[in-house]
Amino acid sequence: MRGGRPQPGHALNGEAPAGLAALVVGGGIAGLLAAYRLAKAGTTVTVLEASDAWGGCVGSHTVGGLELDSGAESFATRSTAVADLARELGLGENIVAPHPGGAWVQLPGGAQELPKTGVLGIPANPWDPEVRRSLGFAGSLRASVDRYLPSSVGTSAEVTSVSALVRARMGKRVLERLVAPVVGGVHSADPGLLDVDMVAPGLRAALRQHGSLAGAVASQRKAGQASSSPTRPSGAVAAKAGSAVGGLKGGMNTLVSVLVAELSSQGVTLVTGARVDTINHVDGGWQAIAAGKTYDAGRLVVALDGPAAVGLLENALPELSGLRPAAGPLVSLVTLVVDVPELDRHPRGTGVLVAPQTAGIEAKALTHATAKWDWLAGETGPGTHVLRLSYGRGEGRDAPGSAAALDDDALFEAALRDASTLLTVPIVREDVLDWDVVRWAGALPFAAVGHKQRVAEVRRICAEADGLSVVGGWLAGNGLAAVVADTSACIDAVL
Repeated sequence: MRGGRPQPGHALNGEAPAGLAALVVGGGIAGLLAAYRLAKAGTTVTVLEASDAWGGCVGSHTVGGLELDSGAESFATRSTAVADLARELGLGENIVAPHPGGAWVQLPGGAQELPKTGVLGIPANPWDPEVRRSLGFAGSLRASVDRYLPSSVGTSAEVTSVSALVRARMGKRVLERLVAPVVGGVHSADPGLLDVDMVAPGLRAALRQHGSLAGAVASQRKAGQASSSPTRPSGAVAAKAGSAVGGLKGGMNTLVSVLVAELSSQGVTLVTGARVDTINHVDGGWQAIAAGKTYDAGRLVVALDGPAAVGLLENALPELSGLRPAAGPLVSLVTLVVDVPELDRHPRGTGVLVAPQTAGIEAKALTHATAKWDWLAGETGPGTHVLRLSYGRGEGRDAPGSAAALDDDALFEAALRDASTLLTVPIVREDVLDWDVVRWAGALPFAAVGHKQRVAEVRRICAEADGLSVVGGWLAGNGLAAVVADTSACIDAVL
């Protein structure tokens, strides 16, 4: 497959049963989980998915004979939500921690190990040796001023961006050298555009409590370690950057496969190729029209991206007009399976994040997947490596010069150049056993400044409409941990 959507291969086509009780629109991870919770409670459920693949951004593709994640490949361990779901589905023994090699950041002056005690790249200790190597003495000195500033700095405004908070508290170098690479890699966005309360919930409240941004970060990291995956030894501290995540042996896409199989066994009707064009609120219930067919339900769950969800619902709920969020960025992922024995030494740990101001590199991040996941290294064997390079910093889907918008061949050539530079090992076309490009348009929710207030208003309006639930990353926040926790809470509330 060159540039196509991943095909998990568990699509089941069927008719909606008579007397349908619940209808889920959207077969991504939020929609599947909502259907699972409803079905377990004894509800008759039908799920409509526009594409021919389940799981949304938790997808798979085959490259070089390997079944690999084409989207999300890990989950944050700041909560136990994903691990608990995996155990519930019988995947508990497959939960794995990444290799402790840690991640790096590529700066204009060269590569440095990414500091280990950070949230969004914000350091808990500006004088930590790893932080000081990235910031220099002047940068660490400026960042340490944070502890002497009033707690109102960065918290008094009702809304603020990641950039505004970090610049005010710790200065420009922390923003450009640590925060921008992490935010670009995780959220594909400029930190100046992101609402800090959406992408780092509770951080400003912790700042007010502890009196400094560094103290707030330290408290959140400590809380995250307390609830982290049991794959990491209890009491372990100062884990390297990039290690506060978990994965599944076989890939995160196995979560989707098991969910779909479980739904089928529970009698849930799973319909692919059913793009919903219209939603109506009629006779105390809900009606969806997809591919010329009408589906009626007493309960409706909309599990789509923000623009699509609001666009479908605003006819039935006019109050939603004007609350449609911005579309997420186009992100292009280039996966390379290469035969390069020199990479056995893992020259950049589990991967590299790229500071935006770094010249000559178009990728925003590189994941050395076989260095990150021991199970995958076991499948490939010595000398064979899986590299995944990510392109797209929220420049806009059609922005001139957007690397994510390059065609497949141009992205492949860029990936070879970028991987060679970032890993300090020459990689040429002849080393490549196979490759693939997967594009995700709008899969990452764009949490612009003020998005938290918009989400609150959307939730209020939808809560007042009987029998309606709206779930997804645009409401919960980016990442599997946020989506799984929020979706379960939303469905539990109506049950």
